[in-house]
Amino acid sequence: MKQWIPYLNKAPTVAVVRLTGAIGTSGRVSLNDESIGPVLEKAFRRGKPAAVALQINSPGGSPVQSSLIGARIRRLAEEKNVPVLAFVEDVAASGGYWLAAAADEIFADESSIVGSIGVISAGFGAHVFLARQGIERRVHTAGKSKSMMDPFRPEEEEDVARLTRLLGQIHDNFISHVQIRRGPKLAQDPDLFTGEIWVGKSAVDVGLADAVGHMMPELKKRFGDKVRLRRYGIKRPFLSRFGMSLAQDALSGIEERAHYARFGL
Repeated sequence: MKQWIPYLNKAPTVAVVRLTGAIGTSGRVSLNDESIGPVLEKAFRRGKPAAVALQINSPGGSPVQSSLIGARIRRLAEEKNVPVLAFVEDVAASGGYWLAAAADEIFADESSIVGSIGVISAGFGAHVFLARQGIERRVHTAGKSKSMMDPFRPEEEEDVARLTRLLGQIHDNFISHVQIRRGPKLAQDPDLFTGEIWVGKSAVDVGLADAVGHMMPELKKRFGDKVRLRRYGIKRPFLSRFGMSLAQDALSGIEERAHYARFGL
């Protein structure tokens, strides 16, 4: 009878989604809601997965894209009543941790870097160099705040105050997301929301992760040795596989390398 009803005693399936790289808005292969959204939809909706496992290796990036991806994960998890488990590889920091916090449980390697709950804005100032070269920059705006933080003009206190206020609002949103998702698991650590990072077991101690553990052993422990994995990920565009977008890939690689370098990776 079983050979005619193949779904009887079927081993549970776990959908595995890779969330890798800096979180940004440019390019199809960049980690953003446009590129990873369809992947997540398939992972949650195809068949009836016992769980969705997120393999996370991201140093962060765009706060808005992090929020959009995290919100999509929660919506799908609640619609399909599917638990979500996050497994941190090298790093889940800043926006990468925002994604991890969207899971119901977070696991990390003993050497994983976790946290960096903060917001950063970086730029440069070139007005002294331009003046020395005798170059005059001409900017015309309608609205006094339109040229805020122009790198070719001296920094103004009013602009810095405005930027600080904006960063603070985004930081508050990040903190709220973590508090809602992690709740009573969080330790009363004064450095928790300062942008500080933790490694492996120390991340568990402050409540940013639930345990030190790896994906396969944990999934087998929960769903049995015969658990099946169905993997999902962002596919590279056809032409890029043959070097047709080398310039864009090189620039994206440099930017991503800079994100990872902040954590010594």
